[in-house]
Amino acid sequence: MLANSMKVVLTGATGGIGAAAARALDKAGARLLLTARSGIALERLRRELRNPEHADVVADIGTAGGRAHLLAAAERFGANVLVNNAGTAKLALLEQNSDADIADIANINLIAPMLLCRDFIPLLRRCNTAAIVNVGSILGSIGYAGSTAYCASKFGLRGFTEALRRELADSAVQVIYFAPRATATALNSSAMQALNSELGNAVDDPDAVAAKLVAALEQPGRDHLLGWPEALFVRINALFPSVVGNALRRQLQTIRHYATINSKETP
Repeated sequence: MLANSMKVVLTGATGGIGAAAARALDKAGARLLLTARSGIALERLRRELRNPEHADVVADIGTAGGRAHLLAAAERFGANVLVNNAGTAKLALLEQNSDADIADIANINLIAPMLLCRDFIPLLRRCNTAAIVNVGSILGSIGYAGSTAYCASKFGLRGFTEALRRELADSAVQVIYFAPRATATALNSSAMQALNSELGNAVDDPDAVAAKLVAALEQPGRDHLLGWPEALFVRINALFPSVVGNALRRQLQTIRHYATINSKETP
């Protein structure tokens, strides 16, 4: 799709990747319907953007009412692109996750995008060209200690996206899975940042990730796995999981250390 023909609904618009994506899409000429839970943050973001025709809507996509409110706004806006970017994460061993932690991660990362896709498909089918982008993670393909709930949600999102792409294969709706590696955003706690630093994990700048998201929209039709060697590890993990598992086992004590710190820092 050409960027100047895109009318994009962007969830999680005020987060690190979301705000960077809004700026990149604005620069490319797309019109945006930005959504997040904070009206103040949305207004601040809109003031950064160049096009006065952008719109915003305050909505909690984790609720049925919030999703209905967003869909109504998208219909008025004439949206032809849905970017499911909103997400949440917590560095924790499984036994450190509360019921609420697991439910929240599953709801925001997987259930809400599934329900939004379901609700938006009739709108998108009416367009000559349309797209859905589900923002996943490299950890949607590699199970990683300390991120069990997060991995489960992103593995689910990846499988859902693959199935939906095949379900809509005879339509004008392109379905894209976009999987960044670690990115420097506020989603990462101080313990997660320290863990990435100690392990030497590459951490991408949100603006670089956003530029690749725009490119994925302009050349859709496949999964987009970001980062090297992480994208290679995904392929190795699919063929020889024990090789990756043995390599990651050497990190286990370090991950446990920082997960324990994180559980003490966050209620």
